[in-house]
Amino acid sequence: MSANFAYQNTRDFEFILQEWLPTEQVFSYPQFADYYSKDDVKSVLGPILKMCKEVVELTNEDGDSHPVKLENGKVTLPPTFGPLFHQLQSEGWGTSNIDESEDAMVLPHLLQSMVWEMLQAANPTFAPYIILTSGAAGLIQSFASKEVKEMFLPKMMDGTWTGSMCLTEATAGSDVGDILSKAYPTDDPRIFKIKGSKIFITGGDNDFTDNIIHLYLARVEGARPGTAGISLFVVPKLWINEDGSVVDNDVITTGVEHKLGQHGSCTAALAMGENNNCRGWLLGKNPLENDGIGEGMAQMFQMMNMARMETGHCALSCIANAYYNARDYAKERIQGRLMTDPKAGRATIINHEDIKRTLLMGKAHVEAMRAMLYKTYFAFDVRHHDTDPEKVARANELIEITTPLCKAYPSDEAWWLIGEAIQAYGGYGYCEEYPVAQIARDVKIYSIWEGTNFIQSMDLVGRKWSMKKGAVFAAFIQEMRDFASANQDNSEFKNEFISLNAALEAYAKIQKTMFTYMGEKRISMMPLHARRILTATSQLYCGRLILDQALLANAKANELGPEHFDYNYYTGKVAAARYYLMNVVPNVCIAADIIAYGDTSSLDVPVNAFEY
Repeated sequence: MSANFAYQNTRDFEFILQEWLPTEQVFSYPQFADYYSKDDVKSVLGPILKMCKEVVELTNEDGDSHPVKLENGKVTLPPTFGPLFHQLQSEGWGTSNIDESEDAMVLPHLLQSMVWEMLQAANPTFAPYIILTSGAAGLIQSFASKEVKEMFLPKMMDGTWTGSMCLTEATAGSDVGDILSKAYPTDDPRIFKIKGSKIFITGGDNDFTDNIIHLYLARVEGARPGTAGISLFVVPKLWINEDGSVVDNDVITTGVEHKLGQHGSCTAALAMGENNNCRGWLLGKNPLENDGIGEGMAQMFQMMNMARMETGHCALSCIANAYYNARDYAKERIQGRLMTDPKAGRATIINHEDIKRTLLMGKAHVEAMRAMLYKTYFAFDVRHHDTDPEKVARANELIEITTPLCKAYPSDEAWWLIGEAIQAYGGYGYCEEYPVAQIARDVKIYSIWEGTNFIQSMDLVGRKWSMKKGAVFAAFIQEMRDFASANQDNSEFKNEFISLNAALEAYAKIQKTMFTYMGEKRISMMPLHARRILTATSQLYCGRLILDQALLANAKANELGPEHFDYNYYTGKVAAARYYLMNVVPNVCIAADIIAYGDTSSLDVPVNAFEY
């Protein structure tokens, strides 16, 4: 079997929840206090770990060997996907966790995200069916009328129906403002006729639910051009009549994409209104009564920003599973002799220097990225549930800054990190009978989904740097400076704090250089260096967080001693942090020098030179 879920335990999740983050704050919120505490997390995570190995892993194999097909207008999905979808929904691991009803029993976002890291690792191709249903239901929950909520939410919450978001068109990808889909008024001011087509719609069709609820971007005829005039509509595959019966809503699947990976995920092309009989419910104000302004993009960004977090988290889950698989293989594979003791005979490759380096590199990246993502998920819980306006504001500012980092950094680094996991296998890693080849194929899409990583980098440099005239980002950097200043005399981590301080100074140089370029009207330097700056920002922040974890882990290891069962866990945390601070964080300094050098060869090269 090529697919393999290689997470062995939930220890790192427990460390984050029970030792590192102040999660008693989250578990004390009224929605959670009667059901969960930080002491209960293992009882939630343990059964998921077991289910991923015994149930979900098998569907991953199925998804790769039975790709999505479209025949005679009907899609066919891997046969195990439908039962898994309904099992997860019925057991409360899916869409119901966004339910804001007063009596809803939901997990904190932080804890639910740990559940989903394991589920995504066990089958990354399957995860979007529930993630997108949750996102679509969330938009309806936030912006729809009571009537529309009652019509759609119950069956989306329990998994009877799925959902999707429909943005991309053949002539408008990242430039959403150029979409051609139109909406036309009807006799009912809440309902519009929809006409248009969309492509690359993940979860756009399936064969395991009766209805699919599309959140569809279109321009009401007569609204403003560009993004300002776009509105958002609830467009069901089957129209729901007032008596609850359903009829065809003129939504047709015209094709499915044949992709590098994610073979079990239905990426559909959809046509709406080919027979002039597609209808949708408008969310928000009618632009014709609002100076031509639609609210669709602002509404959709609620779903997109969470989807960006989840996309980066999907990438992280793939990196982690590839690393864990490479680790397990290296423990068993016997090859070569150690240079330090050649007479000892052949050794398992996990003892070879380059393999140990490769594995520690994977471990360090996983734990650093995980720290960044879960620090942000913690902020989501605070923003959504806290009653202190100051805490909510601070949480929101952190989310604003880190969302592009959380989306882009894991999905940018995943491709080469999983390549290193393949390398650890040697030739077997390149064979489809082993799991990492499929992980590599499945992971690449994440750097493209939900706004390419260039778009994320431009959001960081163009918007997040300048929030509240730069004050928000300045506070983000100052917090890291304060952390470094408070701990730099720690003799056990002297070199690591030297590295962090050097990176902080280098980052100030990056900002100063870019501000100089902008002042000189060298505008092209911003898009030229934006992705490099996003990577440097992520490495700086991840270094600060993983070093904070290391201080705690080192104290625990010293307290417990080598004989304690947790000693190796804590010393591993310290080793991962040391590697990251001494081998990854220095890249911030390199980026600063490259940006300051000001090379313009990419800008100066004539386009025709690429012909040769």
